[in-house]
Amino acid sequence: MTDKALRLGTRRSRLAMAQSGQVAEAVSRVTGRPVELVEITTYGDTSREHLAQIGGTGVFVAALREALAAGEVDFAVHSLKDLPTAQPDELVLAAVPEREDPRDALVARDALKFTDLPAGARIGTGSPRRAAQLNAYARAHGLDIATVPIRGNVDTRIGYVHDGSLDAVVLAAAGLNRIGRADEVTDLLSVDTVLPAPGQGALAIECAASDADLIAVLGELDDPSTRAAVTAERSLLAALEAGCSAPVGALADLLADGQIVKEMRLRGVVGTTDGLSLVQLSTTGPVPETHDQALALGRALAAEMLAQGAAGLMGERAQ
Repeated sequence: MTDKALRLGTRRSRLAMAQSGQVAEAVSRVTGRPVELVEITTYGDTSREHLAQIGGTGVFVAALREALAAGEVDFAVHSLKDLPTAQPDELVLAAVPEREDPRDALVARDALKFTDLPAGARIGTGSPRRAAQLNAYARAHGLDIATVPIRGNVDTRIGYVHDGSLDAVVLAAAGLNRIGRADEVTDLLSVDTVLPAPGQGALAIECAASDADLIAVLGELDDPSTRAAVTAERSLLAALEAGCSAPVGALADLLADGQIVKEMRLRGVVGTTDGLSLVQLSTTGPVPETHDQALALGRALAAEMLAQGAAGLMGERAQ
């Protein structure tokens, strides 16, 4: 096997570099070849607008995919939750490694938990999904909070808490874990409070569909249980015709009886950002043994949610 370095395309953010570095080390172990990181700036990195304004679907992904198609990199690493549900014919999702913690995390002043925040607390989030569920939970439990739209990297967002601009911010726990800042989390939000984004906590490793040798190598990093779960979640998202910045949450997990895994449960939620209207349903089925079975689970739940009026609650529909 050649010892020529493989080129891994990655965004330039601290989080992207950290998770791409982890994948690079794993690929080097499998192949015996060095892996070099190729930093690529995406539109989502340079725009100052909120994701809902710039059409969040694919804004962190397009430039990486263009580099792959042009042969400028050999493979790319994405946060799976940023990946559009439509897969280009010329690219393949070669691996979905084992998932990190999918939950959302609160970083609050004075080490406060979500339910201990004072009346009028201002919580920063760039996600309509998080805003919808936080506001819905607050209304249901008599909490007085205000969600504030923010953008920026992890340092910028947490900085709003440190300088007193906000009482708390909500970020993905997986990202904080990957950059070594888990100790700043003051509350891990239960999925019963806030369902994560479809694919949250998982990584996507993409390469050219024509590169059979690389596909085979990268496939050794694939975790079948994670792939089945995120396939069901993303199938729900696709069937709802929702973009990755729409207020949609989904999580698939395995249900076990003792040591025996019996079923897969898929939960989904769609809501308005003010939390006034929410459609939240779940379904269970046999653990998917094929890609099509995982797709079917997501489509079935989406059909139930659409029948309950989910389409009218999404501010963005995918085109």
